Amino acid sequence: MQFKDYYDVMGVARGASQDEIKRAYRKLARKYHPDVSKEKDAEEKFKELQEAYEVLKDPEKRAAYDQLGANFRQGQEFRPPPDWGKGFEFSRGGAGPGGGFSDFFSELFGARSPFGGAQPGGGHGARGFAAAGQDHVARVEIDLEDAFRGGTRTIDLRAPEMTADGHVLVKPRTLRVSIPAGVVDGQQIRLAGQGSPGVGGGPTGDLYLEVNIRPHPTFQLDGRDVSVTLPVAPWEAALGETVSAPTLGGPVDMKLPAGARAGQKLRLRGRGLPGATPGDQYVVLKIVLPPDSPRAREIFEQMKREVPFDPRAGLAR
Repeated sequence: MQFKDYYDVMGVARGASQDEIKRAYRKLARKYHPDVSKEKDAEEKFKELQEAYEVLKDPEKRAAYDQLGANFRQGQEFRPPPDWGKGFEFSRGGAGPGGGFSDFFSELFGARSPFGGAQPGGGHGARGFAAAGQDHVARVEIDLEDAFRGGTRTIDLRAPEMTADGHVLVKPRTLRVSIPAGVVDGQQIRLAGQGSPGVGGGPTGDLYLEVNIRPHPTFQLDGRDVSVTLPVAPWEAALGETVSAPTLGGPVDMKLPAGARAGQKLRLRGRGLPGATPGDQYVVLKIVLPPDSPRAREIFEQMKREVPFDPRAGLAR
């Protein structure tokens, strides 16, 4: 995917005011409009101009785009950072027009991005001369342990503001948030009255935090279910020993079935994320050989002689 330098497309500096961006758009729109332009590739340039203006005219999209920095160049190969959009607070209402825009725009601001989608809300409507403030949405990351236990966490957010001279300023704020035990990836937490202020005495909008659960070094998450790969010794699997298995709630003793196989999946009911129907934990067995030693070789040689076993007996000859 190619990077789009929207400032370069519009011929403005990164610190340009909103009025300068608007004037640049009007000038270039007259130059490249397909109905009147004689320029080569006018239609493509006009579409590129519209895409750039769609981002730079919007204080929220522009502030988010600016976070990518000035290190990328027009046409350079690009992939969004993994934490793209994290902690950035923006108004509800979707990504705006986007039909026919580039893959770059769709990745950053399209329906599946942190800034897009048909999300409900957008304020609570107007009553008389009073209007409710806009709802805001922000994507936040938490650890899997936080999702399991819940608790109060401090989060840092960034919200764009327009200055009096037409420039975009990103204003940070810090909130203490109660994370409910059992929250799942993609779930939204509503903070009443933390959105934009209302107009004419109207109510303040709300803030919705979209939860993303960070990848865990031990557990894999699927909805409310978790899974873990558990190393076991050959004799533990063969004899059906009781072994200690990690869970989100702490280690538990688990009895292996005698003759357990590598890759076999065992279930610990209710050991996933809590909820009305708690998730389960799945334990996938991984048989691990002991370190090489003379004694280990001696035992394996004895097994080779005394235990009739062909692991490839089922393969076609």
